[in-house]
Amino acid sequence: MKILMLTPYLPYPDSSGGQIRTLNLLKYLCKNNEITLVSLIKDKKENENIKYLLKYCKKVLTFPRSITPWTLNNILKTGFSLDPFLIVRNSAPGAKEAIAKELESGDYDLIHAETFYVMPSLPKTTIPTILVDQTIEYLVYQHYVDETASWYLRPLLQIDVEKLKRSERYYWRQADKVIAVSEADRAEMNKLEPNLSVDIVPNGVNLELFKKKTGWNSKEPTILFVSNFKWLQNVEAAHVLIKSVFPLVKKSLSKAKLLIIGQYITNDIKEEAVGRQGVTVTEIANDDVDSLIKAYHDSSVFASTIKGPGGTRLKNLAAMASQLPIVSTKVGVEGLKVKDNVHVLIGNSPEKIAELIIKVIKSPKLAEKLALNTRRHVEENFDWRKIAKHLDAIYQKLGNR
Repeated sequence: MKILMLTPYLPYPDSSGGQIRTLNLLKYLCKNNEITLVSLIKDKKENENIKYLLKYCKKVLTFPRSITPWTLNNILKTGFSLDPFLIVRNSAPGAKEAIAKELESGDYDLIHAETFYVMPSLPKTTIPTILVDQTIEYLVYQHYVDETASWYLRPLLQIDVEKLKRSERYYWRQADKVIAVSEADRAEMNKLEPNLSVDIVPNGVNLELFKKKTGWNSKEPTILFVSNFKWLQNVEAAHVLIKSVFPLVKKSLSKAKLLIIGQYITNDIKEEAVGRQGVTVTEIANDDVDSLIKAYHDSSVFASTIKGPGGTRLKNLAAMASQLPIVSTKVGVEGLKVKDNVHVLIGNSPEKIAELIIKVIKSPKLAEKLALNTRRHVEENFDWRKIAKHLDAIYQKLGNR
């Protein structure tokens, strides 16, 4: 089939969850399909990465959007339109017209839109359109408004949350097929739009990439948290770990260490770690895969203190593939089909998270059980090859109807 795929990012290097998802799907979808990739970029230098994507795509087209979202133009456009800030900041001049020309000349069978906020860049067309939403965005921002935002900003931000909800619902209805990444997200979609037909195509993990742990006994145990810190939920989780969880662990395990590693680590996280014995914050480049593999392999336990909703967490899947035991909040492992005390240990308060981290570190047999169970779990349910095959079946069904 001939497919036009539209994404709000260039999926190389694969540093964020969305980029990882798209790149891995492209690797397998290209075997049965001819794909033209249309991506939004922030910097023209990103075009240097197109050559890596041409291994999987027939053609790659890019369109620049604003380098930083917080421009005066974006803020004013949001204030004087019904569109939420997320749509405005992801608008690229000329993209809609160029896509229309491409569709007219390309004899395409299907359009794949990754995230609802790129949908305004699509022209009116009779070509079947699949919309994949990796998370329910209004829930993410609602959590931020309720839990983190300054009181004086909340009324304005709440207006944007309502715009988000309205836009998500509108574009779900416009698509011929809607896809979520988890059962929880599908349930939320159907709560808002009861007649919406939603399939699930989950996130996955590259099983060959990560080095499997084979020992779980550590004299100087390391608690790991890996993230791309552009996302609000990850910043919030890091603060909880540093301020509330790790000090409790340190009281029981004096040699314990906390490693927070990832891209775009915010200054407030770095400042929070200053002067705290045993806490290391390491920022890495987008393409530094080796440091991530080493961190997962060398650590003792992965701690996910995520409180915000949405999607499935690729960092947890990487830990599972590495045979690194996981302690998490319930929402932190949402969508992963895991069972408490079988695959992971679940706690929803800093005190409980700390207690479970101490428990798994002090019990290598428990750590091994959890680690081996989760490895089998991802092999059966979250292999990108199987996930891409499922998505391809949806392509064939919709494109040939």
